[in-house]
Amino acid sequence: MGFTGFPDEAFIFYEGLEADNSKTYFTRNKHLYEEAVRAPMLALTDELAAEFGSAQLFRPYRDVRFAKDKSPYKTHQGAFVDLMPGIGFYVEISASGLFMAGGFYTQASDQIARYRAAVDGDLTGKPLSAITDALVAAGYDLLGERLKTKPRGFSEDHPRIELLRHKSLYAGARFEPEPWVHTAEVRTRVEHAWRAFGPLVEWLCTHVRGSELPRR
Repeated sequence: MGFTGFPDEAFIFYEGLEADNSKTYFTRNKHLYEEAVRAPMLALTDELAAEFGSAQLFRPYRDVRFAKDKSPYKTHQGAFVDLMPGIGFYVEISASGLFMAGGFYTQASDQIARYRAAVDGDLTGKPLSAITDALVAAGYDLLGERLKTKPRGFSEDHPRIELLRHKSLYAGARFEPEPWVHTAEVRTRVEHAWRAFGPLVEWLCTHVRGSELPRR
């Protein structure tokens, strides 16, 4: 079936999971997850695949091996179009609504080094500034992990110091669960956002690329 929106039950499911993040709750309500969350997300990403590429849906289970928080389940469902390792388009549903993003998420040392070198150079850094300025002017948030201080080797008065602080960089937009989230308008909004994020993603694919370090 084609994508027709996310039903109320999707948000009800995640509201309940936030209140009771337990195997008992998830097992009792797994049919809601499968029918109201996973199936619509698959339908949405399938319809977007022709333009943006195939998406991977993340598993609902958290990796708690090294986490202080031992809650077993994620309180959102995300899907990622991986154009290069850690670079691409993202969409997420949770109790608070929808989140759409595009950019660079991983933080391998070689990627960060290539990113900062490209931001530093005028020929490559100025176009990125223009892209991010346009996104902010259009109402999108510029997000990602950032250093509180300047990165080593750069001065505080660098014209792109704020971009240089980033260890990951992506643009995003959040929407509360208003009536349109229950309709096919979601697809239109995701398309609009991902198209806007396209120049940022393209810049990152060109200048940052996936990590080339050997896996441990």
